[in-house]
Amino acid sequence: MAKDKRKRSRPDAPVSPGPTEPPATAPMPEGVVIAGKLPLDAGGATHQTVAAGYPTLTTQQGVPIADDQNHLKVGPRGPMLMQDFHFREKIFHFDHERIPERVVHARGYGAHGFFETTASLSKVTRADLFQRVGQRTPVFVRFSTVAGSKGSFDLARDVRGFAVKFYTEEGNWDLVGNNIPVFFIQDAIKFPDIIHSVKPEPDRAFPQAQSAHDNFWDFISLTPESMHMIMWIMSDRAIPRSYRFMEGFGVHTFRFVDARGKSTFVKFHWKPKLGLQSVCWNEAVKINGADPDFHRRDLWNAINAGAFPEWELGVQLFDDAFAERFDFDVLDPTKLIPEEILPVRIVGRLVLNRMPDNFFADTEQVAFCTQNVVPGIDFSDDPLLQGRNFSYLDTQLKRLGSPNFTHLPINAPRCPFAHFQQDGHMATMNPKGRANYEPNSWGPEVGGPREDPQRGYRHFAQETAGPKIAARSDTFGDHYSQARQFYISQEPIEQKHLGDALVFELSKVERPDIRERMVSHLRNIDPGLAGNVATGLGIRLPPAMKALRKPIELPTSDALSIVRRGPGRFEGRKLGVLVTDGASAATVNALQSAVLEAGGMVEIIAPKISGAMLDDDTLLPAQQKIDGGPSVLYDAVAIVVSEEGASLLQKDAPTKDFISDAFAHCKFIGYVAAAQPLLERAGIADSLDEGCIALADEDVGSFIARLGELRLWSREPGVDADA
Repeated sequence: MAKDKRKRSRPDAPVSPGPTEPPATAPMPEGVVIAGKLPLDAGGATHQTVAAGYPTLTTQQGVPIADDQNHLKVGPRGPMLMQDFHFREKIFHFDHERIPERVVHARGYGAHGFFETTASLSKVTRADLFQRVGQRTPVFVRFSTVAGSKGSFDLARDVRGFAVKFYTEEGNWDLVGNNIPVFFIQDAIKFPDIIHSVKPEPDRAFPQAQSAHDNFWDFISLTPESMHMIMWIMSDRAIPRSYRFMEGFGVHTFRFVDARGKSTFVKFHWKPKLGLQSVCWNEAVKINGADPDFHRRDLWNAINAGAFPEWELGVQLFDDAFAERFDFDVLDPTKLIPEEILPVRIVGRLVLNRMPDNFFADTEQVAFCTQNVVPGIDFSDDPLLQGRNFSYLDTQLKRLGSPNFTHLPINAPRCPFAHFQQDGHMATMNPKGRANYEPNSWGPEVGGPREDPQRGYRHFAQETAGPKIAARSDTFGDHYSQARQFYISQEPIEQKHLGDALVFELSKVERPDIRERMVSHLRNIDPGLAGNVATGLGIRLPPAMKALRKPIELPTSDALSIVRRGPGRFEGRKLGVLVTDGASAATVNALQSAVLEAGGMVEIIAPKISGAMLDDDTLLPAQQKIDGGPSVLYDAVAIVVSEEGASLLQKDAPTKDFISDAFAHCKFIGYVAAAQPLLERAGIADSLDEGCIALADEDVGSFIARLGELRLWSREPGVDADA
């Protein structure tokens, strides 16, 4: 797309300078001047110009900086220029500021598997792995959180990395994505800033793996382009129940290129076979205390049990004509294309079937780089993607200590390869022969590899022209429309959770002006949401933040809701069964059989880890002792106790919490008659609803039939004081 011919805007025209007064609802520290309509910038990011008492922002060499919001490119929508020394220095320093763990995505977990092509894409791409139905390509997948360190917990409210390394017949392709299809920023030059803001504050080194603090929300409230991502990160998408129950996205617009050199735009989607599922915030907090390795353990257990996690790969394919008429710029990484407008076409499946033999060798040493593509796959001019392509190689060099990180088995191609790169730290192989340069006139025995014009990688021959300029296209200027679309596409219970998350996060912010400034943005997204958050914070509703571009009303999208597209089955989920000595063997056996038949798992919790002696004199081994197996670890629970066992547990605090938490988290609860004293002790005996189902001996059918719903969300208003 050399030019954007949409009549509604002039994307190649920079925005004229026009400083305005800061909004009355968003007071700033004394002396800071905020420019509303920015010089050479239509992105809406806030420039903070020099004022009394503030030093001038410079490079490390002392060169004053005129624009810290946009990298240098060919025209407002064009590719990055390597001569942008400020961007290179900023990213270079950011990439090197942690040793040895990753700066972002430090806490990760990975597995081996394969990708199988189920629909040929030979008409739109020459990429070998998409040519033949049934072809299998080895893969390594790494899931991760973004903000926390290696030692943080799994269930932080955070973006989840979803990175896939394909070992194709024509080299390695890295699809380095997330479980959220958009991102906080539009230009890669702002990546150090968003990550610095969310990391522990530098003067105190906390909070860890949390965004609920002043620095993060200060940055976000000054960066309107982040509002769409904020809706996702404050939703239940940011606290998934399992890696197995979350989607993945390539985030950016990429290109497929066919054998004739024709380009088709593509966006990548991973759809979990077991459906989407998340947890409640209170549940996440308790899971992190009970098992900070919850997601890791879940993936390990599933693969080692033979319940191999699976996702479908879907693509959204479109041409320049679609890009021209779409309401938003397809190069803007803060925007998505709704599935109702452009359906996702399923073209393959991803199966994870083997854990690494050594965590460090594979999961820690794997090096993903967005610029690792194969013939038939190319990039768009998305300014965030362009910056990632520059940054990742430098990051891996610093983290792994050598340009020879591709010599590590996890990073090495599994197809034939040959080049003239030699020596260096940790070199485990070097080219053979006399020649270590090209071109050369030596024969095949010693002359080394040669170019292959037919099979070799060729970039798409894109026409591009424009001035050298650090700017942002004004087609990136709508920051609220898709944020609102996401919010109104949620079910009421999901909207409530999103609002609760905003209140919780902003309640941890110490500065009132940051809270107010954030709520003023919310007014542009949904008045009801803004009002609820203001009420929850106990503040007066501020005026709406001035929008760079007037939002447009978009239709709802079912694909954006977790609840609306729930799995409707218990497959892959876990039932926790609390048992005591003397419990009904018939009931326990019936539960186990029915859950296994539904594709689920059963875990036994007992007063002692040795298990419980059932009423048929068989010893049932336990996987968890009651104080080590809280109900937050399970998708539903059953209480199968004897009268004597219930009497012994009646004064046990962990047992009380096991039941009361399951009820508070809207889970389905099965119980035998002997459990009545425990229900009373937990304070729910008078509140039993349709999600609390009596188990009568071997008749567990009515209970099992409900488990596919996963939660009885209608219960929440009765158990949440803020509802």
